[in-house]
Amino acid sequence: MSWLWAIIVGFVLGLIAKAILPGKQQIPLWLTTIFGILGSILGNAVAGWIGVEDTRGIDWTRHLLQLIGAVAVVGVGDMLWASIKGNRQRA
Repeated sequence: MSWLWAIIVGFVLGLIAKAILPGKQQIPLWLTTIFGILGSILGNAVAGWIGVEDTRGIDWTRHLLQLIGAVAVVGVGDMLWASIKGNRQRA
């Protein structure tokens, strides 16, 4: 069941990250989900490093770090995806 939650959370975080980033991201939905999962893992790791991985109540700091991680991973992943596919747009 934890894999199912990881996929759901990764999907939601990936979509939110795509909405936060300016412009249109060219990554497919499946890659958005994977990048969201990776961002969530990155955010959890940072939360552990700073000592806020488990608090009483809702872990707002951990969730914010997960979102920041997802935005970073989706942003970098989109640039890599565009350069691999050759669809890099010039600004």
